[in-house]
Amino acid sequence: MQQQLVPTGQSLPKAELHCHLEGAAYPDLVRRLAKRHGASLDDIIDGNGAYIWSDFTSFLNCWDRVAAVIRTPEDYADLVEDYLGRSAKEGCLYTEIFISPDHVALMGMSYANLLEGVEEGYRRAKEKSMTDGFLIEARFIVTCVRHMGPEKAVGVAKTIEKLPHPLVTGFGMGGDERMHSQKAFAPAFEIARAAGLCCTTHAGEFAGPESVWDALDHLPVDRIGHGVRAHEDAALMERLAKDGIVLEVCPGSNVALGLYESRKSHPLETLMDAGVKTTLSSDDPPFFHTTIGEEYDALWAQTSLERQEDVWDREIMLGFTRRSLEAAYLDEATRSALLARVK
Repeated sequence: MQQQLVPTGQSLPKAELHCHLEGAAYPDLVRRLAKRHGASLDDIIDGNGAYIWSDFTSFLNCWDRVAAVIRTPEDYADLVEDYLGRSAKEGCLYTEIFISPDHVALMGMSYANLLEGVEEGYRRAKEKSMTDGFLIEARFIVTCVRHMGPEKAVGVAKTIEKLPHPLVTGFGMGGDERMHSQKAFAPAFEIARAAGLCCTTHAGEFAGPESVWDALDHLPVDRIGHGVRAHEDAALMERLAKDGIVLEVCPGSNVALGLYESRKSHPLETLMDAGVKTTLSSDDPPFFHTTIGEEYDALWAQTSLERQEDVWDREIMLGFTRRSLEAAYLDEATRSALLARVK
């Protein structure tokens, strides 16, 4: 198979299933929001406009500091508009973004306030994409926070049950995988599922393959956030492949946080060879010096150079986009329209 050139910009249509909203706040936007609220973040943004952190603990501190200046519906509208616009410039047709009622509550906002901002930002970005001729789509996944505990998660699920919104199509869980079990959150997930929401959960990132087993056995999920540690357990990979569970894989994030030394040592290819459905996402892109476009480009560049007889050509790379859209928490009409654009 003949080696092809590495793609750039909009050369491949893309889709993203795993991105945290506050983690998608770029330093230039954050500086504007900080100024809006009379705050300063100069100690966590360097002279080149990049976030300053060195390990997982300092990353969390930096992330919390950034999130603390996103305080109003207008801030969230600006953030959603900014991120969707950046992704569209890289050829991203569709994005799913995690939003957290627990976080905005810390900022004195209600879930209704959050929805107000998210909907306005989506409207602006969608309107601009129509003007620019590259139509985009997005949906939002409400997450509970694992280290806040199961009871808090039930509260989040009940909140979204009482206030449904057409842009909110999923329920998930983020936070520290080392705290509580997946099973402990089953009541919250059952409420969300009964309310018509699709479900995903973070597992198999910092916790081992046992956390993925726990999620599959006790939660109504059809996707797993990250899930890369599944490569350590052959039986688990067989289960994922057999059940058609989709992994929201974020290679750049995994490398940046030290799970793997490099993209070359990342287990994505092992998972794919085992028949596991995989997708590509950026997680918290400005914190990890990546974008959804760079995730696609880095993978194609790496494999095109390393595979001599079986180059990952354009069609194989488009498979990531198709699998993302097939697994997306979308209505069928929108899904079909997006899939038709992946050629």
